[in-house]
Amino acid sequence: MLMIRTIVRPEKVHEVMQGLLDAGYPAVTKISVVGRGKQRGLRVGDVVYDELPKEMLFMVVPDADKDFVVRAIMDNAKTGDGKFGDGKIFVSAVEEVYTISSGLKESDSVLEAAKEA
Repeated sequence: MLMIRTIVRPEKVHEVMQGLLDAGYPAVTKISVVGRGKQRGLRVGDVVYDELPKEMLFMVVPDADKDFVVRAIMDNAKTGDGKFGDGKIFVSAVEEVYTISSGLKESDSVLEAAKEA
C-alpha cells in the first residue's frame, strides 16, 4: 500500500477531488495548509507573501494503482501550461492500516474491494 499526499492550489482542489472520484478513488482526506515552495513565496511590490494558502489531500492506494492516481491528480491540478506553485505529489510506503471501528488490519485486497464498492 502507498500513501499519496498532494499539495494543490485551493482553486484546483474541487477538480482534483472530482477527478479522483471519477477515477474510482472516493476516499480522500483534505486539510487546508499554508506554505511556500522553491519560488519562496509571492512578491507584490515591497511585500512578500511567504505563507500561501494550499490544500493537502491524502489517500492510501494499492501499489499497482500509484501511476493511475498520480496521473489523475496531475491532469486535474495543473493550471494551464503549468506554473510555479501548482503543487507537489509525495508517494510513500504504508506499512500497516487498521480500521478503528472494527479493529481489523487491512491489506491491499481490502483497499481494492473498497475502491470497487
